[in-house]
Amino acid sequence: MTLPEIHQANVDLRDNDPLDIVRWALARSGSRAVVSTNFRPYEAVILHLATQVQPEIPVLWVDHGYNRAATYRHAEELIHRFKLNVKLYVPRMTAAHYDAIHGGAPEPTQENEERIKSFSTVMKLEPFQRGMREVAPSVWLTALRKVQNPNRAGMEIVSDDRAFNTLKVSPLLNWNDQQVAEYCKRYDLPVEWDYFDPAKADEKRECGLHVSWGTQAVASKG
Repeated sequence: MTLPEIHQANVDLRDNDPLDIVRWALARSGSRAVVSTNFRPYEAVILHLATQVQPEIPVLWVDHGYNRAATYRHAEELIHRFKLNVKLYVPRMTAAHYDAIHGGAPEPTQENEERIKSFSTVMKLEPFQRGMREVAPSVWLTALRKVQNPNRAGMEIVSDDRAFNTLKVSPLLNWNDQQVAEYCKRYDLPVEWDYFDPAKADEKRECGLHVSWGTQAVASKG
């Protein structure tokens, strides 16, 4: 899509229901769509929406090896419930190896910003970028929402993600926590509250997937 077409799409889709946005996106994917997930709270919503329209859609999951037990159990529940077509990618270095060399995942403090970015680059960004290259989607569905952090507050539903050469579509972008919670209740979807991502460390920062430093960091490691 051209930039004017993307702008018009955002105007047209601004007040649409997320399911309609998913239908719009998948109709333009040429059967080359992907939905990404990390199985954090409310991720069941985007997976439920995507598989309603395209049950076999590839689901890109990067498991950095540091998820808590509850998150792994949650992932297995959703995988079996929705019969997810999971494309699992893991880092080239195991969690045990990273722990031995680097002393484990960094603590979420301001002083550890560079260590957090380094961890994210090796354990999350590299396998995610490898997965996106191999799956090569024309459309990428995400669960991004504006209320999650300041960076996402300025995003649009549809964007041209040049880092991954794909059209990024975020059907839930304008939904708040109450709306996703009500959706989970309506469809009896589980929510995993024990989730923690050491590649982000807190909810107000980015792991690198949706900001420019992430692409640059992996390229510099190459």
